[in-house]
Amino acid sequence: MAPDGHCWDCGAGQPAFRSHVEVTAGGAAGVSDRGKRRHTNADAMALTTAGAWTIGVVCDGVSMSPRSERAARLAAGVAAAALAAALPAGTPPELALEDAARRAGRAVAALAVSPDEAPACTFVAGVTGPGGLWCAWIGDSRAYWLPDEGPALALTEDDTGELDALTGWLGAGSGDPEPRVRSSRPSVAGRILLCTDGLWRCFPGPGALRDLPAPAQAAGAGSGLLDRARSLVGYALDAGGHDNITALLLPVAAEGPSRAGAAGQV
Repeated sequence: MAPDGHCWDCGAGQPAFRSHVEVTAGGAAGVSDRGKRRHTNADAMALTTAGAWTIGVVCDGVSMSPRSERAARLAAGVAAAALAAALPAGTPPELALEDAARRAGRAVAALAVSPDEAPACTFVAGVTGPGGLWCAWIGDSRAYWLPDEGPALALTEDDTGELDALTGWLGAGSGDPEPRVRSSRPSVAGRILLCTDGLWRCFPGPGALRDLPAPAQAAGAGSGLLDRARSLVGYALDAGGHDNITALLLPVAAEGPSRAGAAGQV
């Protein structure tokens, strides 16, 4: 099997490749699972730390496009690397997120062989660090604020139209990506959840995502959020696992009086 999970001889994707992935870094943690109905896990996530910053990216390959799993993995990796370089250098998080999304979009667009062979994916990224939290998105992968106290809420608004058809994505035919950015300086501690629609469609709302009990925590750094991510993905699997499922959790410390808004929309 080649490093991208395809057979060296026939080029077919191998079902077991990336069927279940878990990552941890800087107290953050994520879980991605192929689900019960898909042959390939076309979700991807990237998690890293850079100085005082914790960076997470989640992408979901568009099922109607070819090689969508490659698009998602490339976009997540490119965006995370761009953020890890920009944030410690002092780039404002809003600008760093916009640039990372555009870099990821150009990388995915370059995978296209022709208009009919153009991989695509959705995109959501979150960063936490000095001054609060920030997220950016294109498509219907989502970010949620799950506080330890107070109401949970969605930080993103889906780029979808009639019949939930995507109106925004990364890849050929999407044009220059125009991510939306939202920021907050929370007055209480909590966590950002970055996830694909294979997860959020299984829950009635943000409160249910926050209040789902986690199993008894295992020992080890980051095990608390890893257990919570496993619990979220496990719930979606028990609900049928109809799609790929990804949950990535970033811890957030209390910073001060709450302020939240969408860049360019306030």
